[in-house]
Amino acid sequence: MEVCYQLPVLPLDRPVPKHVLSRRGAISFSSSSSLFGAPDPRQLSQRRGAISYDSSDQTALYIRMLGDVRVRSQVGFEPEGRGSYPYLCIDFRTLHSCSESTSASSLIPGPGFISAGPVSGRRLRRLLSFQRYLHSSRLLWGTTHLNPLHILDEDYIGQAKCMLERVGSWNFDIFLFDRLTNGNSLVMMTFHLLNQYGLLELFQLDMVKLWRFLVMVQEDYHSLNPYHNAVHAADVTQAMYCYLREPKLAKSLTSCDILLGLLAAATHDLDHPGVNQPFLIKTNHYLAKLYRNSSVLENHHWRSAVGLLRETGLFSHLPAEEGLKMERQLGSLILATDISRQNEYLGKFRTHLNQDDLCLSNASHRHFILQMALKCADICNPCRPWELSKQWSEKVTQEFFHQGDIEKKHKLEVSPLCDSQRNSMGNIQIGFMTYVVEPLFAEWGRFSDTRLSQTMLGHLGLNKASWGGLVQQERPSSPEELEPSSPASVTMPTPAVTESEPESASAAEPTAITTATATATGATNSKEIPQGSKES
Repeated sequence: MEVCYQLPVLPLDRPVPKHVLSRRGAISFSSSSSLFGAPDPRQLSQRRGAISYDSSDQTALYIRMLGDVRVRSQVGFEPEGRGSYPYLCIDFRTLHSCSESTSASSLIPGPGFISAGPVSGRRLRRLLSFQRYLHSSRLLWGTTHLNPLHILDEDYIGQAKCMLERVGSWNFDIFLFDRLTNGNSLVMMTFHLLNQYGLLELFQLDMVKLWRFLVMVQEDYHSLNPYHNAVHAADVTQAMYCYLREPKLAKSLTSCDILLGLLAAATHDLDHPGVNQPFLIKTNHYLAKLYRNSSVLENHHWRSAVGLLRETGLFSHLPAEEGLKMERQLGSLILATDISRQNEYLGKFRTHLNQDDLCLSNASHRHFILQMALKCADICNPCRPWELSKQWSEKVTQEFFHQGDIEKKHKLEVSPLCDSQRNSMGNIQIGFMTYVVEPLFAEWGRFSDTRLSQTMLGHLGLNKASWGGLVQQERPSSPEELEPSSPASVTMPTPAVTESEPESASAAEPTAITTATATATGATNSKEIPQGSKES
């Protein structure tokens, strides 16, 4: 059968590993199965790369690639761009988006996609049944976690493990890690960090339930979203880990604080639809009505996370009151990522620092610092090295402009930051860095004056200068386009909401942002903020 994998680039001058040379067997790419047809040789010959198999010289399988090579299954649907089921040897990503399309002909095939025509209902049921069987049987066997990375060669698993040894580095390349883990970066990252802290044993977490929970979390992120997807969640989780290791936090936080911090980072954008809150409101979306147009996305992320916790029974062994308390605290952390409440949290943080009254032996103060750490992790992309930061900027801008195209198509008012004809990536980033990122990280640097804080601020300054240079090269038609929006043009709501009661956030009223560039600083209530491109 055809197998679907996406592998990172191997240097052309890299020697063949000895463990590869010693193997005689490899992998079959053909089958007589009626479910999967054999690939067209003419299409295979056009791919950039080669797969060699020569039993005479004992070279089992070796790949040299000039670019990413994808071999896709011929089910008839366009596979999503990222993410797969880590518990399956066969990639069923092709089935994930079929609910939104009735036939393969309605989708635009990507590079290398092999069209096979529509799939019959009977064939689809066979695939789904086979998938459910594999998943349930592996969970019952309790072996799901033993072999999470189904990649063509063990060499890639080894590289992923090597990267996890440096997971505390601020230069961690989450994009490379996602390729090495075959799109399972969120599952692998979160499981590794929870295990590294010894939280599985400490809280007596069932490993099968935990693995199932993480897989469901990863799959509930929309992999078609350019920015708000599982890779972003994995990146935020890695950043959160870096902050948890800072001296002030490492010596003060409890195991429960660490568990909640990592779970909140992994689920903070769960089931994000790829559009912002104003879009949900003006289209009368049921979520906007459910949460009364206030912190709509954040409330949905939190409730979705709680739903998965209860469905998997991850905390079912804990006393009921303790489980409910952890759910409320998880919600308080996730709701803190609402960018419309930026001034509220930043003002409170600044007041604590000015009065020097933060006491991390106090549970409420520790929780507040966790909220600030998650806020920093959520919008830390401008503080990453330029090569990583620029990729995130491109992704969030793509997501914004895609929303703008939808609004134009349906003759809706185009949301700020979402009009590709009136906004540029550089101006969005400069405004976001100036009025959102710099104030927050300056205060975080006051709280935790460490090498990491200085590194983040250094990258932030360099990245802002780089975007300024790119904007100058664009030669805009008017001088005003070079200037980021002024602080006066941005108004943020500051509802009185206590951190310990997430439900009360629904009383907050969203505030409109008066200019398009101003939104680069905090696109209303939802998440239109480019995080280094971001808006969480």
